Amino acid sequence: MGELILRDIRFYGQSQRRDLRLRDGLVAEIAPVGSLDGELVDLDGRFVGPGLWDEHVHFTQWVITQERFDLSGTASAAEALERTRVALAQTTLPPGAVLTGYGFRDALWPDAPSLRDLDAISGGRPVVLVSGDLHCGWLNSAAAEIAGATLDESGLLREGDWIGAPMDALGRGRQPGVGSYRLAADAAAARGIVGIVDFENAPNVALWPERVAAGVTSLRVEASIWPDRLDEAIAQGYRTGQSLDPLGLITVGRLKIVVDGSLNTRTAFCWDPYPSLDPSDPLARGIESVTPAEMRRLLERANDNGILPAVHAIGDQANSNVVDAFEQLGLAGVIEHAQLVADTDFARFARLGLVASVQPEHAMDDRDAADLHWHGRTGRAFAYGSLHRAGATLRLGSDAPVAPLDPWQAIAAATSRSRDGRDAWHPEQQLPLPVALYSSARGRETVEIGSVADVVILDRDPLVAPHEHLREMTVAGTLLGGRFTHNAL
Repeated sequence: MGELILRDIRFYGQSQRRDLRLRDGLVAEIAPVGSLDGELVDLDGRFVGPGLWDEHVHFTQWVITQERFDLSGTASAAEALERTRVALAQTTLPPGAVLTGYGFRDALWPDAPSLRDLDAISGGRPVVLVSGDLHCGWLNSAAAEIAGATLDESGLLREGDWIGAPMDALGRGRQPGVGSYRLAADAAAARGIVGIVDFENAPNVALWPERVAAGVTSLRVEASIWPDRLDEAIAQGYRTGQSLDPLGLITVGRLKIVVDGSLNTRTAFCWDPYPSLDPSDPLARGIESVTPAEMRRLLERANDNGILPAVHAIGDQANSNVVDAFEQLGLAGVIEHAQLVADTDFARFARLGLVASVQPEHAMDDRDAADLHWHGRTGRAFAYGSLHRAGATLRLGSDAPVAPLDPWQAIAAATSRSRDGRDAWHPEQQLPLPVALYSSARGRETVEIGSVADVVILDRDPLVAPHEHLREMTVAGTLLGGRFTHNAL
């Protein structure tokens, strides 16, 4: 891999200037400034830290979001329909092709989605509107016919009915061209990202090595496995951490189990009913997508075959059930999201060695929805401070496209609990900035001799940057294994 010297660098929080020798993909030497010779890149006193990871991404969904018309920020079903009407008038898709929008969040809408209203504006063209949390879709009758789905008067498919709808028929299973993946990976590198955990519901262990071979080489990727592909993965001998490509960029990731829904779709599985729902409704507390017994079966089967788990849990009862399962089986693992946690469960995260993989920007997107639908419980919602104080291990991500694939937005949200000039929401749940930084770098606090040469170069020290500047942090360079994947020096 060769050798490179980064001259005149400073580590976060330090004024002393040094040289850094990178050799064969590792940090080989740290020395006084000006004392190392070789191929030099002069950083003029810029700040250097460990490369950043996004611990939760749906990468294909992130790529194809750029091709969908935007429904984010719509304040009502009527406004979403108007944007759809404009998109229908402007589309260049051939007749009969599915028109897809993305990003609506109906948790606070004063009106409700309607199948009749969507049919009325679509003129027979199939239309699919994807929610911002990816947990439901608003379809018209033409799209439902393609999918073989039965719609009620709302036109909404939620959770299993939505996730299990024929992806290819609705255009959701399409793989964009390799150039689109390369652009998205390069854009992530430009924000200091060196690796992602890809939770796309797809044959990731097969697709990612193909992308690397085609030139998508800006990121390390942990390629997840979903339950419907678990038996195949076991039969092929895949194990978590196993390398899948000659460059060593792609490794087998974890088994992804989704045990409940989401806040915005009001399907996260909670101990208490949602205030907006009839308490006698069997779904008033959300949806249990996978029973505890089936979850334990999947966890045991995967673990017995060397595949480690990552379990999606958003509601507090879902989180309790997952923690119970890990405790009963004597397993460590990752809980994805952990958005609402019972007071008694924070300490269990730490005691059992569980990782809370969280997405801080969701707290900013969903604070008003949480205040409404988790009324009286928000002191333990998106409770990163409580998890940290209890001793739990945190990892930060985006859940892109649910939030942008940008670690600085996650770091800013975690440390400030505010956005757009609003007051901090539950400031007691703020993370200290050093904690947010190392939680975005897989627990690496600084660059050390012998560590992998995954490095981010910044124009300013993030430890002293004002909160409002963190979101727009300038990344001057990113190195992956000692080679530049982004260079704006």
